Parts: sequence; C-alpha cells; structure tokens
Amino acid sequence: MPNLEETYDIVVVGAGHAGCEAALACARLGLETIMFTVSVDSIALMPCNPNIGGSSKGHLVRELDALGGEMGKNIDKTFIQSKMLNESKGPAVHSLRAQADKQEYSRNMRQVLENTDHLTVRQAEVSEILVEDGRIQGVRTYSGAVYHSKAVILATGTYLKARCIYGDVSNATGPNGLQAANHLTDSLKAHGVEMFRFKTGTPARVDRRSIDFSKMEEQFGDERVVPFSFSTDPESIQKEQVSCWLTYTNSNTHEIIRANLDRSPLFSGAIEGTGPRYCPSIEDKVVKFPDKDRHQVFVEPEGLYTNEMYLGGMSSSLPEDVQYAMYRTVPGLEQVKIVRNAYAIEYDCINALQLKPTLEFKKIEGLFSGGQFNGSSGYEEAAVQGFMAGVNASMKILGREPYVLDRSQAYIGVLIDDLVTKENHEPYRMMTSRAEYRLLLRQDNADLRLRKIGYEIGLVSREDYEKLVEKEKNIEREVDRLEHTNIGANKQVQEFLESHGSTALKTGATLAELVRRPELNYFMLTEIDSERPDLSADTAEQVNINIKYEGYIKRQQQQVSQFKKLERKKLDEKFDYNSVKGLRREAIQKLNAHKPVSIGQASRISGVSPADISVLLVYLEQQRHQHQESCTELEEENVR
Repeated sequence: MPNLEETYDIVVVGAGHAGCEAALACARLGLETIMFTVSVDSIALMPCNPNIGGSSKGHLVRELDALGGEMGKNIDKTFIQSKMLNESKGPAVHSLRAQADKQEYSRNMRQVLENTDHLTVRQAEVSEILVEDGRIQGVRTYSGAVYHSKAVILATGTYLKARCIYGDVSNATGPNGLQAANHLTDSLKAHGVEMFRFKTGTPARVDRRSIDFSKMEEQFGDERVVPFSFSTDPESIQKEQVSCWLTYTNSNTHEIIRANLDRSPLFSGAIEGTGPRYCPSIEDKVVKFPDKDRHQVFVEPEGLYTNEMYLGGMSSSLPEDVQYAMYRTVPGLEQVKIVRNAYAIEYDCINALQLKPTLEFKKIEGLFSGGQFNGSSGYEEAAVQGFMAGVNASMKILGREPYVLDRSQAYIGVLIDDLVTKENHEPYRMMTSRAEYRLLLRQDNADLRLRKIGYEIGLVSREDYEKLVEKEKNIEREVDRLEHTNIGANKQVQEFLESHGSTALKTGATLAELVRRPELNYFMLTEIDSERPDLSADTAEQVNINIKYEGYIKRQQQQVSQFKKLERKKLDEKFDYNSVKGLRREAIQKLNAHKPVSIGQASRISGVSPADISVLLVYLEQQRHQHQESCTELEEENVR
C-alpha cells in the first residue's frame, strides 16, 4: 500500500509558542499551512512557569502584537493576575507580566488555530526532512506519510530526544510527561545540521490546600490593568484578580541541598546538557552563591480550574525525597504536598550560527527554524522567533523581500541578531541589558515602532493601522502645543508648584518646561492646563515620555544613526576573507565561518576586533574606488 502524500505551501513542525505564531502568520498571509504536533493537547502548552511577559519579555510580547502576532491577544483573554514591573524605575525597563490560566491559554490558542483559514492541524511525529540539491522539499512522518512543501519551519521546542530527570529517575519523555520526538535529530544531522544538547528545568507543583499562606507575603495585581495587545480595549479586561505569594528559602533549605548534591544529576554528571545561566536551579543557586542566606520563592496559581501552585525560583532535579525535605523547610510549605515533582529536561537544539538573520538555514534553502530549537529559553523568545520565521518563509514563497528587524528597531531584532551572530553555549534569555538602544525600544511605544511594518507585511488590519496614524498625530500635536503654550507666574501656578515641591516661577515658562522638571510630569499639570485635549492613557504616556526624556532620546537616536551606517555596508555572503590583507587569523576564521551580511553584523562576532573592522572598511573603500575607476575607463573606451 502506498503511503499518504499531501502538498502544502508551508509545513510547521511543533505547536508550542513558536509553532503557533509561525503557523498563524503563514496561514493569515494566505499560504496553505500544516502544523504538526506530537499531541494536539500540547498546543500552546505552558510546561513551566504559568505567566507571560516579565522583564524584557513583556517588550517582546508587545512588539509581537504590534507586528500582528497572537500571544498578546491570548494572554489578555486568559490572565488571572497582571502587573507592571519596575515602575519605580525609568520607562525603558517597565515590563508587563501576567499570570495565565494555563488551561484557558492553551484552549483559547487552539481554538484560534483550528478556526484560521488555510491552516491544518495534524497530530503526528515528523521524523525526517526531505532535501534535494540543498533545497527543502517537505517532511516525512514516523508513519511514512509524506508532506511536500515549499518551506518547512522547525519549532520543536524541548521535544527532540527529550529526557526528563530527577535523582536516579530518567524518562525519555517531553515536558509534562508528553511523548518525545526521537527521530528527527538523526535526519537533521544527516543533512549536516550541527546540534547542541541543552537543558532546562522546572520546579514542583504543589497542592494549594497544603500551603499556609499566613507565613507568606501576599502579592497583588495592578488595580488598573494595562493590556498586552494594542488591539485590546483596556476597559474590557478590568476584573477581579487572584493573588500570588512570596516566601524564602533559608539556611535549613540550603543545608539539605548541600548534603544531597551527590544525588543531584546536575552535579553527578548524569545530565550532559548545558543549562540556562539566568534561570538556575535551586542547587545551582546554593552552590554558586554560598554567601546568600535566602532565595525568593514565588508561589503562583496555575489557573482557576486547579489547586496546583507553581513554586517559582525552586526548579530542581534532586531526588523525590530530597525535594520533599527541602520544600518543607520553606515558611508556609511545612506540610506541603507535591502534585508533580520538579525535574530537569534535556533536549536537542541547533547551533543558531547556521541561520541567516531571516532564520533560514544558510545551507538548506527553504528550511527555517524558531524558538527553543534555536537555543533560546522562554515562551516569549520562542513566540517572536516563530513569528519572524513564519513571515520570512511566507515572503520567500510569495516572492517578496524578507523582513529583518535590526537592533535599533526592536528587542526582537536584538534577540535574533544575538542568536545568529554570537556564540551561545547555553540557552539564551532576553534581558533589557542586551539592548543598546533600550530607551528607544520601550514596551510602551512598540506600536509606534512596529505597527506600520506589521501592516506592510499584511498581518495588521487597515483599521488598526489607521488608529496608529491618528495616535501619532495626536502625540505630535500635543507635544507641539505644550512646547508653545506659555504659562504665567500667577497665584494659581505658584500654589500648584509649591504643593508639588517645585521651585516657584520668576517669569513665565512653557508647559513643556514644567513637564521636564524631575518632580513634575504631564499628568500632574492637568489642573493648570485648561486647554488640555482628552487623550487616551497610552497617548498621554507618550507625550510625557517624549518631553521628559527628549535629550536622552535624541542622544540615542544619534547613536542609532552611527549603527545604521555600519548595517548599510553590506557584505557578500560568498566573500572569501582570506583575500583581505591585514586581518588576523582568528578574524578570518570567524568571518568565513559566520558569513556576516553586513559590517555591523561582522563587528558583533566574537573574535572579530575593532581593528579587524577597520581593515575591512579600508578594504571595501579600496574595492569601491577600483570599481569606480573601472567603470570610468569602460565609459571612456566606449566613447572612443
């Protein structure tokens, strides 16, 4: 009997956060798309923490939404607590974070996928990629079925040859005990794909009824909820929220961990994969920070449907009995009952240096990838990569130019550039400190930066784009009004300034000058600004930031101009750097291996120094002059 054969435009392998965004982007652009998952029950699964967003990750979600992604809309529908982090600091590091109802989040995303035109969802394990003459032809499943396609997007998450471990227990399963994908790795290696072995982990889930919350600090959500999606009406999501809780480990906890390190697979050598530096297990924390006498433990609900609580900050791969012993030393957890043991998970992923900035493999045309398969960590990092892989796979098939966001445009640009340019020997996590231009790349202005691009791609509606244009006009008009509205030193103004601890006026001042005072802001001036228009909260926020941080913003914009100059100096991906005299041997090796697309990207490659970049710039200038001279000689010859 012949095996099943079908043809699609695009095949997406995996239905986690990367796969969902990739599949939706492709299908919404009108391409016939099929998305494979080892289990339809794992669509948009949250196998670890029950939240979306957080420091820098909130930026990614809002950027994804501005471009036309789904994650922001989905968490707005399914959050149970929402909080803006870092509000005591400047706007560059404000980040939205929401606790999700895990089951509702997954269910809602599945509903969207199953009701999207041009999208087919299929439960099957993809075991082989089909490649011919360096070009992707489709995939084969474990059952032998063949799916022909013009492009394939790999978004396998932590499922490839996955192994879950705690103590001496080792199960060949994916997260949450789901089936692992054990066959695709061999096919990828056979086609020359370089693989890494990474590790991540998750803490225990415990029974709410066994927790004494009176010994913990209650953590509340924001009174006024800010949505993730720019399309969500803020009034529609104001609701009663659940509480989270904060407690701490102590010296007894740490002593139990130290006494059992020989039973930890992390330290015994049973785990080979490299773990995330910025999300360490509790064993790692105790060993690496011996001077710290306590570590935070966040106790978070998994959803409204369950009594399971997540113990954030205490991921572990210690044996079952040790887990019970250490958790029960924590205040409030003395009688705790474990529902699911903590575990570490090892999985196969790729060396992302094999990818172009479009997330297409350099050596296999039409093969794209995104998410934890690229060596990153986190739901948000995965989602944005999946989206960009989906967009660029679609652009390739549609014969349109690819979309590559650079480091000055978006956190997404920083994330992908870091992955495809820098050597990452551990799961990559996005952080605000990685973004050089973070004052410009704030989460509050993601729509102003990226909505137009989403509209050009075809994933943002005309209605949403026109709202953006109107918002831009309102901001510009109001900033201009404030800069040109003078206010006198009358009694009302002086009393207002005195009440806010601000220096009295000796002569008149513009409203913008008052906004710039450290102790004042745009919102405070309402009582002395009788002509103020009625603006939405997010528009007013932009007005305040644009005026208050004008000097810093202009300085960063100048830095971006310098950055853009190097990004515009393109390099041929086939160029042989051995021909450039004066380059150091290490630089030649790194540049030939990476094949950067621009001088800017070349400057960020580990092992390429500023001196090497200077040599390259001189070489390119010489080549340009030689080309111009050749063209002039040719023109003169033609005239003769």
